[in-house]
Amino acid sequence: MSRRLDLIVRGTMNVAAMNDTVSPPDPAAFLPPGHPPVRFGKVGVLLVNLGSPSGTDYWSVRRYLKEFLSDRRVIEVARPVWWVILNLFVLTTRPQKTGHAYGIVWNREKDEAPLVTITRSQAEKLADALSAENVIVDWAMRYGVPSIGERLEALQKAGCERILVAPLYPQYAAATTATVNDKAFEALQKMRWQPAVRTLPRYFDDPAYIDALAESVEQGLAALPFSPEVVLASYHGLPREYLDKGDPYHCQCQKTTRLLREKLGWPPERLRTVFQSRFGRAEWLQPYTDVTIEDLAKQGVRRLAVIMPGFAADCLETLEEIALRGGETFRENGGSEYAAIPCLNDSTAGMRVIETVVRRELAGWLP
Repeated sequence: MSRRLDLIVRGTMNVAAMNDTVSPPDPAAFLPPGHPPVRFGKVGVLLVNLGSPSGTDYWSVRRYLKEFLSDRRVIEVARPVWWVILNLFVLTTRPQKTGHAYGIVWNREKDEAPLVTITRSQAEKLADALSAENVIVDWAMRYGVPSIGERLEALQKAGCERILVAPLYPQYAAATTATVNDKAFEALQKMRWQPAVRTLPRYFDDPAYIDALAESVEQGLAALPFSPEVVLASYHGLPREYLDKGDPYHCQCQKTTRLLREKLGWPPERLRTVFQSRFGRAEWLQPYTDVTIEDLAKQGVRRLAVIMPGFAADCLETLEEIALRGGETFRENGGSEYAAIPCLNDSTAGMRVIETVVRRELAGWLP
């Protein structure tokens, strides 16, 4: 009986293959009576970004910061010491400051952080681009909601037997890419029926990414009413100790800037690498963005622009720290013209990068 059923299924699918007007049968239709309903045969893509609080109020921001700063990949300080620092100091004062900063850039219309708005749009546009391949695209945040585990489970229940987890970090760091993958594998441990999983590699030197950055820079600068004397490529910082332990992030950032500079045909002094968003008293990757902005203004540079190649989408660190506070620092120290060029976001160039790297990793999974 089972052989006869197998022949019926194969024969029906062969007919469908010869006639594209006939759709292949639903395999679930051939399940035996009483079998639990299941979906299978799909391929999924999960885009993942850092995350944001659900609101700008103290408790929403505190919950987000606690999850973020409790990650052992992010903060490698000894746990007992860090527990005291985090709970008795950081989480008592920082939520108000961070909440105020989020309030400045908050998407009031949708009542969410810009990173959430942009990441959702990236997923929707990628879904449209892959619709012909019958791929299901979803999105998640490493910290906050929607969570990685929740969306992986949703994809599995939707019939995705193969899932690409795609951390949207061009440069690899243990504190970004690795912690996304950790959370995905943690979710897999709880699944009875695990999908096959791939993870998106770093793409810091991918030609599609470099081309998109160059296009974005050229268009962004052409729209300015001034020509910057210097352009800073600002990446999120990491403690210097992480580099010494073997994290490749610093080197990959440097290579991205070099490749972009070569693509644009600029001299080294025109495009410089800097690192932003340092936290605490330890030494972080240098040169520091805020210090460099101040020094350039004091040295007589009057026109400055900043790009953020390490961010796939604009967020608090680009919109408030760089675009607003960076501009204030520059002008307070003698500068006059300042601009922050938007990240690739869900632009045509940005989506071209995401689609390119995702399609590459889906090779062998798609028809």
